[in-house]
Amino acid sequence: MIMQSKAASPQAYVNELPEDRQVVISKIRDVILTNLPRGFEEVMSYGMIGYVVPHSLYPSGYHCSPELPLPFMNLASQKNFIALYHMGMYADKSTLDWFVGEYPKYGKRKLDMGKSCVRFKYMDDIPYDLIGQLTSKMTPQQWIDLYESAFVKK
Repeated sequence: MIMQSKAASPQAYVNELPEDRQVVISKIRDVILTNLPRGFEEVMSYGMIGYVVPHSLYPSGYHCSPELPLPFMNLASQKNFIALYHMGMYADKSTLDWFVGEYPKYGKRKLDMGKSCVRFKYMDDIPYDLIGQLTSKMTPQQWIDLYESAFVKK
């Protein structure tokens, strides 16, 4: 499976995957794109499909690498799971608490999660509706404000 892709576009990334993963990643991608607040852009970021605040909205870019747009979400096919990274959950406890509280209503299995990474090991147990709700929870400006308060040194 792809760990970090050299694909030039999100669709090229999907096309590199085994067929079963193409179906799931495509469906998650469709849910994200349908629910993503206006202003975010879909790009390839860190070898994964990324959803970022473009430089046109946030010229400072990512503090670790200012030449890169500000990352918000990533979607990746890893060896043993599909990973959804959501920086808003990492930076905002109320968003994290909401997601953790809602997850049992949508998934048959226990939530498998790191600081910003939700791991989906079972392709038949992906909470697409919950991913859509999570995606829609934060606008680019809300993410910029949260990011600056949490990560940017004043």
